[in-house]
Amino acid sequence: MLPVTLESARVRLDLPTRADTAAITEACQDPAVVRWTTIPVPYRAADAQRFVDALVGPGWASDREYTWAIRRQGSTWLEGVISYRTAHRDLGFWLAPEARGAGLLHEAVELVVGWAFAQGAPDVYWECYVGNTASAAVARRAGFAYTGTADALVPNRDGSPATAWTGLRRADGEPASDLPWPPETTAGAAGSLAP
Repeated sequence: MLPVTLESARVRLDLPTRADTAAITEACQDPAVVRWTTIPVPYRAADAQRFVDALVGPGWASDREYTWAIRRQGSTWLEGVISYRTAHRDLGFWLAPEARGAGLLHEAVELVVGWAFAQGAPDVYWECYVGNTASAAVARRAGFAYTGTADALVPNRDGSPATAWTGLRRADGEPASDLPWPPETTAGAAGSLAP
């Protein structure tokens, strides 16, 4: 598939490019991004370039993973990244520290989920490593139903198994589960990250 740009009044999602190397590298120094994702550590500009060259373009071309840069409308600065992986119809995202708390990620999630539903997806899956209350707060606010804990689709950085909180949002609007969200995910968590 050719890359698709998605927009709302405040957010523009488009293709990350090598021009975003500095923004990606800077954001990937954040301890929360390091803790809750599987990015290389230490993260260098060459890693950002590999991400763009080896994952972003080939992901779109193979219809395996669609990756967008999260930008504020009117700005070219990358504030974060959101991806939709087709094999499990799942989301992954991270947001730079200075962009958190402004609702940008919520809008990005709404845009990508809406787009996936328009492409015919019956549902969209979300997961984050247990303990990532910021990611869980984003998913909960975006209408995902909590479906429990499970082995994470994305293992730990060292390849070992990880446990994830999981959620699902159905295209028909029906709740996917009546399980309550873990109490720690309902407090006002700051930040937003998922593997």
